[in-house]
Amino acid sequence: MVPVVLGAIFYLPTSGFALFMSVVVLIGAWEWSDLMGLDRAEQRVGFVALCAVLMLLLELSQPSWWWGAACLWWGIAFAWVLDYPGSAKNWKDKHGVMAGIGVLVLLPAWHGLVFLHSQENGAGWVLYVMAIVWGADTGAYFAGRRYGNKKLAPEVSPGKSVAGLVGGALTTSILATVASFYVASSFYEGVGLVLLTVMVSLISVLGDLLESMMKRERGVKDSGQILPGHGGILDRIDSLTAASPVFTLGWYLSHY
Repeated sequence: MVPVVLGAIFYLPTSGFALFMSVVVLIGAWEWSDLMGLDRAEQRVGFVALCAVLMLLLELSQPSWWWGAACLWWGIAFAWVLDYPGSAKNWKDKHGVMAGIGVLVLLPAWHGLVFLHSQENGAGWVLYVMAIVWGADTGAYFAGRRYGNKKLAPEVSPGKSVAGLVGGALTTSILATVASFYVASSFYEGVGLVLLTVMVSLISVLGDLLESMMKRERGVKDSGQILPGHGGILDRIDSLTAASPVFTLGWYLSHY
């Protein structure tokens, strides 16, 4: 999948990249509709159509407050993950609540990536956000295997460990330090990039935990079967859904 993603980032204009990512996100919306407990095809199509319409409105209006709303949502998600399984009463069997969560998970991530892509050196910034997620996952994997005795959220995802969280943060801090030599115009900009990167790497784990929590309540292992052997689209972009709006908000505030 990497050549396809890199090709879309670097060789498509922003309008084409937005369309490419909209297809990815709408497939994710279809999978989310199953996590919502919608069994009828017309209900699931209705949720996907709702997301498509909202994406169009976002593209036309370009509201910067949208990323702030998404960050507030991830603060609520953090509290729910900590309180799980007690927090399940807030959304389980509540289609309206689950629909709202799906919108806040998927659309700000899409909008953030498209916004970054439209800026100067935008393709590089989009790749950087994805590199944060990949770096956090890679660092967490190796640190977790070696030192992962203490579980991070055993009720939600038994495979996640505190050591993995730290390993991911250390890996991305190295990534940000190297990147700062190329993109930062001052020492303070470099420090800001490192701090933002580490924060985003930590928050990206929350995207993974949220989806794991929803799948656990739904009683499924994967969000879908569109990628043989790798589950669904949501399983591949869950960390990115949290990372994208937080990084975009930090980038926006630092520039404006």
